[in-house]
Amino acid sequence: MRDMLRRLVALQPGEGPILLASFATLLCTFSSYTMLRPVRDALGVTSGLETIPYLFWAVFVVMLLLQPVYGWLTSRFPRSLFLPWVYIFFAANLLAFWIWFRVEADHTWIARCYYVWVSVFNLFVLAAFWGLMADAFTREQAGRLFGFIWAGASCGGVIGPYLDKKLAVPLGAINLLLVSTGLLLVALVFMRQVIRRQGAATGAPQAASASADPRAAGHGERGIGGGVLAAFSQVLRSPYLLGIAAFVLLMTWVNTFLYLEQQAFVAKAFHSAEERTRFFASIDLYVQIASLTLQFLLFSRLYRWFGMRVLLASVPLLMTAGYALYALAPTFMVLVVVYAVRRVADYAVTRPCRDSLFTVVSREEKYQAKSLIDTFAYRGGDATSGSLHKLLVEGLGAGHAAVGWIGAAIAAVWTVLALALGRAQERARPGSL
Repeated sequence: MRDMLRRLVALQPGEGPILLASFATLLCTFSSYTMLRPVRDALGVTSGLETIPYLFWAVFVVMLLLQPVYGWLTSRFPRSLFLPWVYIFFAANLLAFWIWFRVEADHTWIARCYYVWVSVFNLFVLAAFWGLMADAFTREQAGRLFGFIWAGASCGGVIGPYLDKKLAVPLGAINLLLVSTGLLLVALVFMRQVIRRQGAATGAPQAASASADPRAAGHGERGIGGGVLAAFSQVLRSPYLLGIAAFVLLMTWVNTFLYLEQQAFVAKAFHSAEERTRFFASIDLYVQIASLTLQFLLFSRLYRWFGMRVLLASVPLLMTAGYALYALAPTFMVLVVVYAVRRVADYAVTRPCRDSLFTVVSREEKYQAKSLIDTFAYRGGDATSGSLHKLLVEGLGAGHAAVGWIGAAIAAVWTVLALALGRAQERARPGSL
């Protein structure tokens, strides 16, 4: 196993235990989430396509309300306490939703609440995890190891949809929530191992940059400090963090346009929640298998060959071409392929690169500003792009081709910003931005 890891990620002595624990945490977390996502998407259609843009705004408002709470937790409590409680809180929520679905006959409003909750759950849990990763690894380690850790998400993304595909019809979509809860609690066990092993990894003599970094084990067991709204001031006073927020905003615009176009086609093609769940699970399965292959075999090599700047800009450039193709041939098949390619590239390239951007900011910004950007900015992009899509399609009567050309223009702007951020990250000293 050790020899295989060394070949895949250029593993250094002392990094193996924390790397595998991080991989397992993300694998179980993403297995849990990807079991919930097809159910969410199926119920989103059930609750009415016209309500989806409003649900995006509901998610945005919930993020706005929760961010100060998360900021208070990170400022007052050590991460060994508040990070596990984030996972426990969401596991308890899942059990509550399962009970609500079982006792209430009309699922319309439950489906809407569940749709909002899953979107909040996904971002907060992953933001908490990747804040820990940006704190546990240096910029050099991130280039070698983050692709492999993100492969844990793709492994989980294979397991979750596979279970959904096999169990959605015989068990019923709602009962999948219980399986998801169990996976989330297993992820919690592995996360505790990451926190416990971080001191040994950062103190390894071979990782000279890590041993000189203030991220020593003692720092991890204090509250980070700052106020309830510290994350907002951190982002507003830093051009670099504002650039990352804009990057996330444009990324969500590109993603949401494709997502809403797909939802419209699916609503016409499938007529039951179980059929839609199976369709979404099938797409998820193929996407995660492709992502897993790229993450295991290519990311670390691509990072060494081309560097952060090229990799960060490659997906926006690819989406510019994808949207142009959809504008020229606006069919369901083309849309499914473009959306699937976007998701594979996102998991395999964009997300590891985006998380690497935070390795050069301060420790407070890794937990507080990163969480704000990964949740508030992300769902703000969903809300605004969902409303824009609704205005274009329902208000102005824009067809699929017009949506495609507008998406291509947004992706082109995203490409330019990605190049600028990659250059800034490559030139920065840790903690200087």
